[in-house]
Amino acid sequence: MLPFAKAAFTISVHDPNKLPPPAGPEIAFVGRSNAGKSSAINTLAGRRRLAFVSKTPGRTQLVNFFSLEGRGFLVDLPGYGYADAPAEVRQHWEMLVGEYIAHRASLAAVVVVMDARHPLMPLDRQLISWLRDAGRPAHVLLTKADKLSKQAARVTLDRVRRDLAQLWAQSTVQLFSSLKAEGISEAVAVLSRLAAAKNKTKAPPKGE
Repeated sequence: MLPFAKAAFTISVHDPNKLPPPAGPEIAFVGRSNAGKSSAINTLAGRRRLAFVSKTPGRTQLVNFFSLEGRGFLVDLPGYGYADAPAEVRQHWEMLVGEYIAHRASLAAVVVVMDARHPLMPLDRQLISWLRDAGRPAHVLLTKADKLSKQAARVTLDRVRRDLAQLWAQSTVQLFSSLKAEGISEAVAVLSRLAAAKNKTKAPPKGE
């Protein structure tokens, strides 16, 4: 299992040409602003402030690397979808995240964080398409699942699973709640499996 609880900040990067040397499989987290990405990372790590939780959408504009005891990296990618960001900021996001997703040889999987009340918005679908084109496995966390009734959460999960099957075959999805600490074991198991698969194959992603 990946030692998320041992995650330690390593470096923040603004330039895709200055990424740290690979040190094992990388699990990257990305999502719309206010979808609960930072809270999800903190919950998986069992820490309150490993990833910065901001009330201002689009606050994080860096790629943040957290070492997992030398067994890989947890990578916190900038959020997307914030309407007030200047055009140059949005363009930098596409360049920085797009380059990382397309060319990072050690990237094992991307966790796409979506608010369970508003899943698969247009930009989410665009991101899933990027992952499909790059051949990157995706795992979707439907966060804030506690805001839905159990029945509504299950209906949402089933709908998103069906849609993802059409969008990208190498994608999985689950319900997740940072507030209730629900879905942690499932997420860690899925991500550990994807990291182990990357260790076994060592194959370059599609397009490299």
